[in-house]
Amino acid sequence: MTGQARPSRGGRTKSGKPRPGTGGYGKRRLEGKGPTPPAQMRPGHPAQRRAAASAVKGQNANASGGPGRGETGRSGTKSRGSGGGAEVVVGRNAVLESLRAGVPGVALHIGPRLDNDERIGEAVMLATDAGLPVVEAGRAELDRLTGDAVHQGIALRVRPYAYAHPDDLVARAAAAGEPALIVALDGVTDPRNLGAVARSVAAFGGHGVLVPARRSAGVTAGAWKASAGALARVPVAQASNLAAALVGYQEAGLFAVGLSSDADTQINATGLADGPLVLVVGSEGRGLSRLVAQRCDELARIPMPGAAESLNAGVAAGIALYEVARQRAPGG
Repeated sequence: MTGQARPSRGGRTKSGKPRPGTGGYGKRRLEGKGPTPPAQMRPGHPAQRRAAASAVKGQNANASGGPGRGETGRSGTKSRGSGGGAEVVVGRNAVLESLRAGVPGVALHIGPRLDNDERIGEAVMLATDAGLPVVEAGRAELDRLTGDAVHQGIALRVRPYAYAHPDDLVARAAAAGEPALIVALDGVTDPRNLGAVARSVAAFGGHGVLVPARRSAGVTAGAWKASAGALARVPVAQASNLAAALVGYQEAGLFAVGLSSDADTQINATGLADGPLVLVVGSEGRGLSRLVAQRCDELARIPMPGAAESLNAGVAAGIALYEVARQRAPGG
């Protein structure tokens, strides 16, 4: 640097000569970044993470009556509880698929300055057509709403599902003047199976689905999508104890038939299909729990000439419901 003047912080060098300009390229360095946001709104700041966790916890408590934990799955949902609490669907594909499937929402939240994406436009149009409010939200607000999930600037708040009482399903059959036909799920944890079962119940004239309140699939956005809208017509009831609920059904005059691959009787040979019936379907692999199987009046199996070892709950329930409907039909 010998013989060359060092630029000062002003507009001139120490020798008094004007400092060379940048041609406008340094203009952005001179622009202010605005006021410093509060700590709880700075992404990555510990205060912001604490505020987001507190908001999620508070929203969960308001929706479900107590604390809970959520997890983001491949379907792009941020679930709180097993379907009875608040749920947020996140991500452009997941939100669009939910709106297309008619998942009942509370509001669609859109981030500012989104790129030109056809999915965003279609999501806004579908939400507007469904009468949902479209709310513009900042990134910090979306982060809090989704619990820091990868939301891609869009989130759909899903309305908590109002579960029926187990007795309501029997009353629904009585009001229709039909023998009750209910499907009870034992240990089925995939919401898509619950949605598929609801779709089969609607197709074959059933009166509802019964699920345990714990360790079981609930009515989430995934269940709504798998049901193809059937959950709007088929009520889902929750029981604190599935075995006790089956006893209550039996005292009301229903027969309980459990599906089991080890049963001697085939589902097409059961003599209970004509009367009030609750079909009990277990999870794939584990099947029915011991206590629930003991509560059933009869165990029946689906004949499978092929090499398949087991069927998932949605497929098994659909086959059994078809057989019951066939036997109940005139001349069946």
